[in-house]
Amino acid sequence: MNIPNSLSLLRIALIPCFVIIFYLPVEWSRITAAVIFTMAALTDWLDGYLARRLGQISKLGAFLDPVADKLMVVVVLVILLQSHPSIWLALPVAVIIGREITVSALREWMAELGARSKVAVSYLGKIKTASQMIAIVLLILPGTIAELPVYGAGFVLLYVATALTLWSMMEYLWAAWPELSRR
Repeated sequence: MNIPNSLSLLRIALIPCFVIIFYLPVEWSRITAAVIFTMAALTDWLDGYLARRLGQISKLGAFLDPVADKLMVVVVLVILLQSHPSIWLALPVAVIIGREITVSALREWMAELGARSKVAVSYLGKIKTASQMIAIVLLILPGTIAELPVYGAGFVLLYVATALTLWSMMEYLWAAWPELSRR
């Protein structure tokens, strides 16, 4: 066990904390839940940085990091959809979750073929993740803060993240297409 892997495990442990805090019937629950999600998002960046910087890249970490990230994002998106049910939120949530499943399966399959590097995380994927994380934080917060429509801004940014989600998925599928079409 090393620091980066501990941070990934911390992200997984924060999931039930987020759920409990989000649903507490107190005024500060949404802001605290947003802080928890922000901490999780920052540890997603930090564990990768530390793994490279400290030379602590491991097979366990390569497994834990994306699992922890996807678990937190999926749980929070489902909770947000449950708390604001509408087709306009359901569509991006379905696209984002569907993309995560598709790309994870694609990476696993490409790894079996020894071609995992063809679908490694891209720069576009990192931009998608950043916009998605910011959008989710804004959606967690109460509707307005200091008369600023944070929920509305989060909603718009979620659609930007959804477009980037589709674009990055197409990039990964395009990169894998020679392997997909040959076998």
